[in-house]
Amino acid sequence: MYAREIEGRELTFGVSGKLIMNALVMYDRQTDSLWSQFLGVAVDGEFSGTRLEPLASTLTSWVTWKSLHPDTLVLDQGGERFDPYSRYYLDSSAGVLGERFSDDRLGTKEFVLGVQLEDGLQAYAFRHLSVHPVVNDRVGSTDLAVFFDGRQGTVAAWDRNVEGQLLTFSAAEGVAPDGGPAVVDDQTGTTWSALGGTAFAGELTGTQLRQVTATPMFWFAWTDFFPSAPLWEPPSN
Repeated sequence: MYAREIEGRELTFGVSGKLIMNALVMYDRQTDSLWSQFLGVAVDGEFSGTRLEPLASTLTSWVTWKSLHPDTLVLDQGGERFDPYSRYYLDSSAGVLGERFSDDRLGTKEFVLGVQLEDGLQAYAFRHLSVHPVVNDRVGSTDLAVFFDGRQGTVAAWDRNVEGQLLTFSAAEGVAPDGGPAVVDDQTGTTWSALGGTAFAGELTGTQLRQVTATPMFWFAWTDFFPSAPLWEPPSN
């Protein structure tokens, strides 16, 4: 997800029909510049080399999102509600063009959370997060926490710095008011929603963590753009 304003101009985007390593290429209707969806960078045209501002977002189920944000409005364009890619998820093909690089650290279509920051990259495999649903890490200059809800297959990354204090998190008993997992910080004993990033019990009640830009995707899609990029490995013990 990206902001649409560049150099004081609000852009509107469409689908160009082109692909770069299986990833969508967008165009803006104001200048016809072409943009890589994956990188958020214009690759051709007036804005060539310009980067869109990434916005944090969460890929989750509708029921989970509504529990977090009950007043949400949804764009409904009508038509049948089915996923045309359901068969694609199950076969072994790597997109329309095939994978450019092969990285056997994970299966081709295993899901990862890809964190792409200005000064660092990191991928977190869902298979690892299902065993370690709370991860305290550092990517580039950003201290982050990754929280995973295996029931919904939902994952989010959060900045661990709160009011000048670096927090470390662990799983907590019970559930958060939004129905998702609860986590607790070791420094103040405050309990937080893993999915909403909001403190709901303890010293920091009402505090909101800043969500870090990250994208769930197939492993082959991540490694095509970032071959040999770091993959978070669970602790050996």
